[in-house]
Amino acid sequence: MTKNRLEAFSDGVLAIIITIMVLEFKTPQGSTWEDLKPLLPKFLSYALSFIYVGIYWNNHHHMLHTVKKVNGKILWANLHLLFWLSLIPFITGWIGENHLAKLPMMLYGVVLFMSGLAYSILQKIIIKSEGKNSILSKAIGNSYKEKISIFCYLTSIGFAYFFPIVSLAIYILVSFMWFIPDKRIERFLEEENKNN
Repeated sequence: MTKNRLEAFSDGVLAIIITIMVLEFKTPQGSTWEDLKPLLPKFLSYALSFIYVGIYWNNHHHMLHTVKKVNGKILWANLHLLFWLSLIPFITGWIGENHLAKLPMMLYGVVLFMSGLAYSILQKIIIKSEGKNSILSKAIGNSYKEKISIFCYLTSIGFAYFFPIVSLAIYILVSFMWFIPDKRIERFLEEENKNN
């Protein structure tokens, strides 16, 4: 099985996720800056979630670029990732409506943690399918960024109950860590192309 359908399906789901998030915005009744103020929390939660979805799309694209063939395990692992990412619009809207309330902030961390975990599982399944000498295996190495991210999400879930603002700061920090696209795969692919 080729990876083209998997990429196309994943891209479509991610595009729908972003579309659903932006549809949460309701047009203000007035036409002044004051009328826009109540939308600020929703916009900020949307912006952070948009960045996260963009990060996953970018890294997912790079990761699938290394795949030669797709099997059932990869398909299911990919669906597992898309399931968790598909919850982002719901939790983003909830945070925007409730301005850093404890439970929404905690569940945002749970969704981010599970998305990160699902991404790691997909990576491991691809490496197992492609082999230890695969491009992906060589490119990601010890995957320290993934491990730090998952630890940060767990920490933020704990902080959300007592200090939701600290959780928000952790979510933003992790997004900054990933905002610049992961160059490991690109660098390795360039080296492979030079050697061939």
